Amino acid sequence: MNSYSPAKEIYAQLGIDTDAALEKLQTIPISLHCWQGDDVGGFENPDAGLSGGGIQATGNYPGKARTIDELRQDLDKALSLIPGKHRLNLHALYADFDGGKKVERNALTTAQFQSWIDWCKARGLGMDFNPSFFSHPLANDGFTLTSTDAGVRKFWIEHGIACRKIGADIGKQLGTACVTNVWIPDGYKDIPADRKSPRERLEASLDEIFAQPLDPRHNLDAVESKLFGIGSESYVAGSLEFYLGYAIKNQKLFCLDAGHFHPTESLADKISSVLQFVPEILLHVSRGVRWDSDHVVILDDPTKAIMEEVVRGDFIGRTHIGLDFFDASINRIAAWIIGTRSALKALLLALLEPTAKLREAEAAGDFTARLALFEETKTLPFAAVWDEYCRRQNVPAGVDWLKEVKTYERDVLLKR
Repeated sequence: MNSYSPAKEIYAQLGIDTDAALEKLQTIPISLHCWQGDDVGGFENPDAGLSGGGIQATGNYPGKARTIDELRQDLDKALSLIPGKHRLNLHALYADFDGGKKVERNALTTAQFQSWIDWCKARGLGMDFNPSFFSHPLANDGFTLTSTDAGVRKFWIEHGIACRKIGADIGKQLGTACVTNVWIPDGYKDIPADRKSPRERLEASLDEIFAQPLDPRHNLDAVESKLFGIGSESYVAGSLEFYLGYAIKNQKLFCLDAGHFHPTESLADKISSVLQFVPEILLHVSRGVRWDSDHVVILDDPTKAIMEEVVRGDFIGRTHIGLDFFDASINRIAAWIIGTRSALKALLLALLEPTAKLREAEAAGDFTARLALFEETKTLPFAAVWDEYCRRQNVPAGVDWLKEVKTYERDVLLKR
C-alpha cells in the first residue's frame, strides 16, 4: 500500500509541498568518503597500518577492501542502495600506481588519480580530494606543516601544492568543482611551552600551499580545525580559532567536522556565524561518542540540527556536505548506506519543515505558535515521504536494502 498520497495531504495542510521537497533533495549531493571501505588504509603501503595522525579504525569485521578494484566494487554496491546522485571523497593515500613504481606524496600528479576520475566520470559522480598528512614516515612524530625541521615542512608543503593541482584537474575533467580540504594532525600530547611558534609555521606553510591562484570553477580550498586528537590531547595547532581566522582572512572554505568539537557544543549553531564571514563551508558529517570517534552517522538530534540550520538559513548553495566516519566493527558497505541515508533523511526532514510559518510566528513575537509548530512537525508522516523518495530513485525503501548487503557479504566479502 502506498501511503505517500495521504502523507502529502497532511503536509499540505501546513503549506508544505512534499513533491518540491523531494525534487530539492535530489539536487543535493553527499560526498562519500572512500576511507570507510578499507579502514583508512590506502594503497601506498596497505599493510603498514595507520601512523602519525591519531586516526584509528576499530574492529575487524570481515571483507575489508584490499585493492582499488575491491574498494570501487564496494562503493558501487553502496551507491546502488543510496537514493540520489552523489560524490566521491578521496584521500591522497588512495593513489593508483597501477602496478608501477610508487610516487612519493610530494611528487603526486593527476596521473596517479586518473583512474579514479574516469571511474567517477563513468558514473556521473563529482569528486572531492584531501591531502594526506598522516600514515607516513615524515608524520610519525605528529608534526607536518608545523614541524621545526624545514625539510619536513618543505615535503608537506609540496604535497599540499601537488594536491591542489590534482584537485583542479579533477574539477576541470568532471565539470564540477572539487573541494580540496586541508587537515593536519599536528599537536602535543602534553602541555606545550610554546603555542605560538607552531601556529606561525602553520600560517607560513599554508600561505605557500595556497600561493598559486586556481580557478574556483575547478578547485575550492578548505581548511579544517580540530579540538584535540589521539596524541594531541593538550594542544592542536590547527584549532578552531586559528583556522577560522585564516579562512576569513584568505576567504577559504571553512570545514566544520561534527566530531571535532566538545560534545556539548552545537555545530549547527556555528554555521550561520561562520557563513557571515566566509564564502562557503564544508561539512564533515560524523558522530562523535564522548570523543572524536567517527561513529556512523545516524538520524540523531545533532545531525538533524545541522541540516535544519543549512535549510533554515538558505545555505544549501553555500554548503558542501561530506561524510567522515570509519567503523570496522560492522559491515563496511552497510556503514556507508546507513550513514548516507541518515544524512539524507535529516536533510529531507529539514526540507519538510514549515519554515515560512515558523519565521512568520517568530517575527510576530508569537513564540507559543513557534514552539507548537516545532512540536507538531515531529509527528508528521515523514517515513511515507522518505519511502516515496527511495521509490522515485529506484532504490529499496525501508530496510529492504539490508537483504542486498547480506547477499553481497555472503557472495563477495566473506570470500576475500
